This record gives sequence, structure tokens and C-alpha cells, in this order.
Amino acid sequence: MSVDVDRAPAASVAHRIGGVARRALRLELRIYASIGRLIARRPAIAPGATGFGYHAPVITILWIFIVLSAVEIPILDLIVHRWPVVRIVVLIAGIWGLTWMIGLLAAYLMRPHTVGPEGIRVREGLETDVLLTWDDIASVARVKRVDEPKTPRITEADGARTLSLRMQHETAVAIELERPTLVRLPGTAPKGGEQVVDEVRIWVDDVDGFMAAVRRHI
Repeated sequence: MSVDVDRAPAASVAHRIGGVARRALRLELRIYASIGRLIARRPAIAPGATGFGYHAPVITILWIFIVLSAVEIPILDLIVHRWPVVRIVVLIAGIWGLTWMIGLLAAYLMRPHTVGPEGIRVREGLETDVLLTWDDIASVARVKRVDEPKTPRITEADGARTLSLRMQHETAVAIELERPTLVRLPGTAPKGGEQVVDEVRIWVDDVDGFMAAVRRHI
């Protein structure tokens, strides 16, 4: 019996480590895929669908980080140039960090929310990608809300669970679902993984255009 008890925690730890490693690999691949889409000017929008950005509140911050990352590379290289091994390591880390920031910006630009024949696809950065079919959706309304900092992504009130994909703590559109609907979020429970929600709130830069596109399908 003691062998089985010992093996279970080890297997659980190995499973968690494997999950983290797989997620890190997916993120890395999506960084380069997003950069490729940006270069090719091919946003991830299905045929017949219309894309809607959600990056306006954070675009300035992303550009600041990109510029700082680019400036940091020659400065650090100047500091450590006398130590070749350290210089190479710092250079690789700096280029990787800059590439990662560019890829994150590309993901925001190339992976927009979409409204199309299949439904509404809500996204956020590199990972979040949730399809809500028209059969899932009861109503879509313009409802601006500002939440307190550090408010969980999923909140519960009066027995209903709401998924909020905020930009700078704000959402601008509320999508009420016909029934409790299973969605898959990045990470693992309790904050990620498979979650059942009754409503999805998102930020959209062009709310008027988004609502007009929705009305063509509802």
C-alpha cells in the first residue's frame, strides 16, 4: 500500500510539470505563429466572419515594453562585453525577450474577436479562444463595466457565473447565454481549464461595429 501512496503524488507532480511544459511550448509556438501572421497580414478570421480588435487600451503599454526591451539589449551588451559567455547568454535572453514581446503584440493584433456564421469567437492574447455558437447565445448587449483590480476572471452572483475578458479592468459587451455553457480556458482549475458559465463579458474597441455585425446574425 505504501508504494501506491508514494507513487500517486509523484505521478501527480509529473503530470503537473508535463502540463506546464506543454503549455509553455504552445505559447512559444503561438508567439512565432502570430509574428508570421503579422508579416503575412493574415489575421485569424474565419471565412465570412468579421474581426474586431480589443487591443486599444493596452497597445501603448505593449509598445513601451517593446522599445525598452530593444534598448536594453545594447546597454546590457556594453556592460558584459568583457565576459564572452555571459555576453552570449545575455544577448540570447535579450533577443528572446524582445521576440516574445513582439509576438504578444502580434497576437493581440492578429487574433481578434470575430462575429460570423458560426457564432462569436472571443479571444484574449495568445491563449484564450472561446467559440460561442448562435445556439448558445441568448442576447448580446452593450454594457460597459469597470471592475476592481484583481477581480477574478470568473465571478458568481445569484447563482450565475460570468467570464470577464477585461482590458484595463473594463468590459464593454455582455453576452448572455441560453444555458450554462462549458468553455475551456488557459491553465488549470480553479482559475482555468473547463469552466461552466452563464454569461461572457468582453472588451471591444469598436462596439458599434461589433453590435451591427451581431444584428446581422440574430
